[in-house]
Amino acid sequence: MATRRICLMFCFLLLAHFTSQQKSSKKRNSKKDSENSAAIEELKKQVNDIIQEMNLLKEQQALQTVCLRGIKVLGKCFLADPVKKTFHTAGEDCSAKGGSLVTPLSGYENDELYSYVRQSIGPEEYIWLGINDIVTDGLWVDQTGASLRFKNWETEVTLQPDGGRRQNCGVLSTTANGKWFDESCRAEKASVCEFNIV
Repeated sequence: MATRRICLMFCFLLLAHFTSQQKSSKKRNSKKDSENSAAIEELKKQVNDIIQEMNLLKEQQALQTVCLRGIKVLGKCFLADPVKKTFHTAGEDCSAKGGSLVTPLSGYENDELYSYVRQSIGPEEYIWLGINDIVTDGLWVDQTGASLRFKNWETEVTLQPDGGRRQNCGVLSTTANGKWFDESCRAEKASVCEFNIV
């Protein structure tokens, strides 16, 4: 981080130097002026690139702080919220934090999520998943609208999803060992936000 600050200060000094040089070189020919203008534009571009990179590093640092309160799983960070909310409110809260409602992409992620929820929220809880069939009944999608790559519906006892048009949002159940159920989106459940980390 200190190296980046030094680079940024160096770029600003070079920019100031070229700017003052450009002002004092009004007597020079126009070819020299356009070379200086091109150099200044290039420096401005480099400074902007450095600023963008620093902002990205700040975002990554913020995510690492979030992950210290949650758990890391395969390039993601899970952060539990035990406060019970509707599906849409929970999703909006995750978005406001820079994440989204958790959507496991594999059996391993689902198992890790299940264990994390049992420890952080409780052994008899349901949490919202970032999945729904609101647009087309029976066609379950994630929050981007993409079809699910992984599913873990409870099918041995209740043949989930079984709610039809009344239950359009998905939950993970800790009492059913991490199996998924469909639920009314208006119900209030705990949630887990996921954040992609590099």
